[in-house]
Amino acid sequence: MELYDVMRTTFACREFTSDPVPDEILHRIIDNARFAPSGGNRQGWRIISITDTNTREALADLSLPCATRYLLELQAGESPLNTVVPSAITDADVAAADQPGWLVAHIRNAPTLLVVTVDLALVASMDKDLPRVGLISGGSIYPLAWNILLAARNEGYGGTMTTWGVAREPELQALLGIPDTWAVATIMPLGKPVKQLTKLRRKPVEEILVQDRWDGAGH
Repeated sequence: MELYDVMRTTFACREFTSDPVPDEILHRIIDNARFAPSGGNRQGWRIISITDTNTREALADLSLPCATRYLLELQAGESPLNTVVPSAITDADVAAADQPGWLVAHIRNAPTLLVVTVDLALVASMDKDLPRVGLISGGSIYPLAWNILLAARNEGYGGTMTTWGVAREPELQALLGIPDTWAVATIMPLGKPVKQLTKLRRKPVEEILVQDRWDGAGH
């Protein structure tokens, strides 16, 4: 496929056929994705391919509480789990709610499930002392994750980055034997899409690109 076609048609796929992702194709996806950039080219990455059914079930179960909170906040008209505006949804609300198992079904059922991790000792966090959530260190892992999805699309497959389970990271680490100094960036289901989308809705360039200043009031 042409690069721009891949970029314009790689969507968050959560519904898959039963077709497997052959080992040689998964290897080719990772072989190309690994050329993603990282800070200092340190490449502090490890990807765990989950094949055990019980482990998949546990990963889905660990993702459910955060998925439940996300849905409740969305239904309340909030921007879910943002760090700027406090949520009106309480832990008691989450505990009392019906858990939306359908939101994590793709973790249980996807033909391939990857857990993408990063070595925190190898990422530079220039914003670590700022009074806001850190973003910079993600630049050393999410280009790899996105490259996986682009490469999967190029091979005729799809997937998505799920992060609900990261809210229970200590339990994820214990489940998968991940060292304390490694972070989980995403749990990524992959497979053949039930339906391949070709027209994605995105903001126009005019709403994104401005000149000289954030408000666009350049000289």
